[in-house]
Amino acid sequence: MSLSDSNQRSLLKILSLFSLVRGYNIIVLVLAQYLTARYILAPQTAWIALLLDFKFFAIVSASALTTAAGYIINNFYDAAKDQINRPKKYILEHLISQQLQLIFYLLLNMAAFVIASAISIKVVLFFLFYMMTIWFYSSTVKRLFWLSNVFSALLMILPFWAITLYFKNFDPIIFYHAAYLFFLILARDIIKDLENFKGDWVQRYQTLPVVFNHRTTKIFITVAILCTFIPTYFLIQQPLGNIHYFFWASIPFLSFVLIFLWRAQTEKAYLWTHNFIKLWILIGVLSIALIYH
Repeated sequence: MSLSDSNQRSLLKILSLFSLVRGYNIIVLVLAQYLTARYILAPQTAWIALLLDFKFFAIVSASALTTAAGYIINNFYDAAKDQINRPKKYILEHLISQQLQLIFYLLLNMAAFVIASAISIKVVLFFLFYMMTIWFYSSTVKRLFWLSNVFSALLMILPFWAITLYFKNFDPIIFYHAAYLFFLILARDIIKDLENFKGDWVQRYQTLPVVFNHRTTKIFITVAILCTFIPTYFLIQQPLGNIHYFFWASIPFLSFVLIFLWRAQTEKAYLWTHNFIKLWILIGVLSIALIYH
């Protein structure tokens, strides 16, 4: 094997690992936690003080490591259906053997546990609960009717609960933001079920499209997206600076997503719909910096 072939294979394995742990999602999670802390949970704290706060850094690091491990174990249990739904992605991610995937899963969780133990026993217990809940979701809940979508959305916002507890800030504004994010993630998760219908049906996952049909599933998605308008209304009433533009813009944007969703009939169209919401979540994360400006 030539040196260039060896380098190419190493690069592919790095890409495989990045895909396996959903590197993009982890980067967005870390960014979102820092922006949330700086502009929502502790607006009086300067950036330099936040960046030098070891305990906060440890919580964010443990969140990232545990979430990355969660993606690995989720991928492990979903391997059979991913082979049907995303054959190219399956091939890329399985350049790393399942045995090695499990080793990475254990190492990431162990690293998160060690970091959490450097803070307090309460933080350790929180992340142990988070680890076990992710495993339970991946191994059992994900196959269950409707519960899987709610469970998945809650798991996605749990790391933000960790930093909320750290700063001990329970202002209603925080819960409005959490509700907006929850319903948005819930809608995205159900859209992914439409996108992955073929593999879910073959592997007998009890998702909404499998149990009902595409039309009924779209009604559930529509309700979830319309529910984002409730916290949007309350957030617009708050003196939160220029982030108001984001929430005002979310009404026409998400209305467009709904129109696109109801016209969508193919896996590719559902992927586009899923990516529209994913893009909007990223824009929302970046818009946090507009609070009080």
